[in-house]
Amino acid sequence: MSTVDESPATSSTTAPRVVELEITGACQLQCTQCFAASGPNGTHGAMAADDWRRVIGDAAALGVREVQLIGGEPTTHPAWAELVDQALSLGLQVEIYSNLFHIKPDGWNVLARGGVKLATSYYSDRAEEHDAITTRPGSYERTRANIAEAVRRGIPLRVGIVSVLPGQRVSEARKELEALGVRLIRTDRTRRVGRASLPGAGVDAGELCGRCGLGQAAVLPSGEVTPCVMARWLTTGNVRERGLAAVLGGEAWAEALRLIPARVGGGPCDPDCKPASDGGDCSPAEQPACDPKYDE
Repeated sequence: MSTVDESPATSSTTAPRVVELEITGACQLQCTQCFAASGPNGTHGAMAADDWRRVIGDAAALGVREVQLIGGEPTTHPAWAELVDQALSLGLQVEIYSNLFHIKPDGWNVLARGGVKLATSYYSDRAEEHDAITTRPGSYERTRANIAEAVRRGIPLRVGIVSVLPGQRVSEARKELEALGVRLIRTDRTRRVGRASLPGAGVDAGELCGRCGLGQAAVLPSGEVTPCVMARWLTTGNVRERGLAAVLGGEAWAEALRLIPARVGGGPCDPDCKPASDGGDCSPAEQPACDPKYDE
């Protein structure tokens, strides 16, 4: 566990509504478009479990409403269930963004708790196409089965379909998800960040939604704070060295927000808000701009 310099909390105007916690870079899959370039060789990074617990406590003290555990695959982190417990005990809502490749029986018990919701990605109604994107044979069957299990258990679930391949069966994947009982489905194009970046192209802030950091912040496995997990090059400070409030109240955070090209017609970010391809909705789309909530 690291030592943190305590600083005065940020004002309510700078406290985000949602904080994404990228608790690991490890994943059973190695998707061709992954923004975090996660995979089987990924690690849990520099952040110890106690560091994540402190961040969750700081988030609650700031007035954050929700945390999202993301990765990599968050359920591969040995402390993920404990982090969910802590967040719920502090009155926070929790979303788990999982690939749903493998959920242990006790993991289902965590996901079924009140205040917890689930999100995942899906690519096709054809195993060969889905598995080509994840690069893991059998991932289609396992993810599909676990989507059906989440629906059966009544766990709030949203699914994003990202168009990665030419001619990809996106509409057919949507129909299959609807047949499984999934109600919240959104689609988007591939964003040229992470593993999907074009060779030699460098980073392009134009690939972001233009609302990153407005009501949202992300903490990476290194402890670095960014406006969004997709804006990972815009680091603004490290929670292992400074408290979350100090980072969000700092000049580096304000400067990062200024560097993101603005988009017209959108509201602040939240966990469902990913870069929008249509300029008005959050993406995956098919929803009012930047206000998707299960309980509102």
